[in-house]
Amino acid sequence: MSVYIFLVVGFILLIKGADYFVDGASNIARLLRVPSIIIGLTIVSLGTSSPEATVSIVAALEDSADVSLGNVIGSNIFNLTLVVGTAAMISPLKVETETVRKEIPFTLLASVALLVVMSDVTLEGLNDNFITRSDGLIFLLFLYIFMSYVIEVALKNRKNTEADAMAIDVTWGKNILITLIGLAGIIIGGELVVSNATEIAYRWGMSETLTGLTIVSIGTSLPELVTSVTAALKKESEIALGNIVGSNIFNILFVLGVSSAITPLAVNGKVFTDVYLMLLITVVLLIFSRTNFRVGKREGLILITFYVAYMVYIILRN
Repeated sequence: MSVYIFLVVGFILLIKGADYFVDGASNIARLLRVPSIIIGLTIVSLGTSSPEATVSIVAALEDSADVSLGNVIGSNIFNLTLVVGTAAMISPLKVETETVRKEIPFTLLASVALLVVMSDVTLEGLNDNFITRSDGLIFLLFLYIFMSYVIEVALKNRKNTEADAMAIDVTWGKNILITLIGLAGIIIGGELVVSNATEIAYRWGMSETLTGLTIVSIGTSLPELVTSVTAALKKESEIALGNIVGSNIFNILFVLGVSSAITPLAVNGKVFTDVYLMLLITVVLLIFSRTNFRVGKREGLILITFYVAYMVYIILRN
């Protein structure tokens, strides 16, 4: 019974934490005089990716590569479909030109890089597929390039952004405190949800791969879901979408980069299909974004439907 109680407590912390986090992060964006999309791509996405990082790194240390890899792939698919779809159903998401031209394509590039480094049997003729330590270091180098780009954009746009910081009736200290409290709630809540949901899943007899792709990935993606939905409700569409794009990049480049740098990750052959689906959904999101520079309710419904179909598929596959 205690696992169910802690699960509920985790949900409460996630919801309230995300509420505080979005408020604090959006105000910090105005105080820094940088676009909200930059805050979404960095502070918010890194914060909401913390549960994925914690779970995957711990799983790598415990030689549970299926959980570590399945968590990241499942989380990215969850983010691109259910999270973006739900946020778009609440409030159509405006997509900035730079997001269409650079950020979403970078997410696609990271996904392609993941597919390449895990295809040892196909590309190098080896007996098994592994994401090695050198692969992990390559991911971290890609992350450095991405962060350098984001910082450069932030500095350039700061000069061109209207200085509306004076319109905010709260101080730096209050905003930082609110953001940190929200981040703490997200991390602690995410950890409670994941650990207790995983225990429940194992009790139900689910495999490690299926658990990583479903219960664990959904649990670690709840911060992204709650944060993006909260941002959509507050009409902060740039944070809602930037959070997802940034989080997916962090999941592959940072989470898998650090995890595989700690210990090489064996790749279960089943997850190749999931990676192909992740690539397909990223392309679909890019097409949606290029159409009218927005992701509307119709597109949101399509993405949600895709996720439901995916869940049915992997459960039957297992």
